[in-house]
Amino acid sequence: MNWLTNYIRPKLRALVSSSRPETPDNLWTKCPSCEAMLFHRDLEANFRVCQHCGHHMRLDPPKRLAMLFDDGKYETIELPKPVVDPLKFRDTKRYTDRLRDDQAKTGRNDAIVVAHGKLGDRDTVVAAFDFSFIAGTMGMAVGEGLVAAARLAVAQHAPLVVVSASGGARMQEGILSLMQMPRSIIAVEQVKDAGMPYIVVLTDPTFGGVTASFAMVGDVHVAECGAEIAFAGGRVVEGTIRETMPEGFRRAEYLLDHGMVDVVVARKELRDTLIRTLGHLTGGIRAAAA
Repeated sequence: MNWLTNYIRPKLRALVSSSRPETPDNLWTKCPSCEAMLFHRDLEANFRVCQHCGHHMRLDPPKRLAMLFDDGKYETIELPKPVVDPLKFRDTKRYTDRLRDDQAKTGRNDAIVVAHGKLGDRDTVVAAFDFSFIAGTMGMAVGEGLVAAARLAVAQHAPLVVVSASGGARMQEGILSLMQMPRSIIAVEQVKDAGMPYIVVLTDPTFGGVTASFAMVGDVHVAECGAEIAFAGGRVVEGTIRETMPEGFRRAEYLLDHGMVDVVVARKELRDTLIRTLGHLTGGIRAAAA
């Protein structure tokens, strides 16, 4: 019995496992809304939107930029590097450790990527947030990125498009994070003073100090379907005003009905919507590039 258990059975298992093809772990993704199982390749081809319920999942900056720019071609710029952890902050872990972990995970220095290229055959600067980097929170590095994006737009005499996905201000940088709110406002005002459009694309989620600053001063506000957009959470709002808020009051569709956003679009329509909008704002509509 020991001979069968210790020798024959392991040999049979090894033979069976070696002949069985390995199945990748990332073939399927469960939709967080309807819980349908989505084939990874189909999900990516549909810009990470569920084919069954239309739920818009988060899209990282490289995929977002490739989706927006003509032929998926663009160039990123190197952003200034501010002082790291000026407050020597620590919560459940050191801020420097948190930064290092997310930098290794995302391959980026912080939560924003600034790129330029052609959008509908028109020179355009796009600043895209990465929610997977400390929840896309806005610290000094993000503020520097927005300022750099605005300066590039002015230098190129090009429109500026900001794609927001953020939990708000970065608490680990305290008042230095809050200072990025007026800095970002000044930056986008420089773009407007140069006579160029400033468009904000609100994606899920856009919260806190981001909503209270540059994300709500665009010439046009475009929101993706179902995106949650708010300054504070539902319990905070209800506790402050002592009223029960209506269901879905933070959703893009509710904000559209109440005048806080200009248009709500599905992700597959976002590129064409931006091209048409930029055409109107710059005095001439150009056909979308193939």
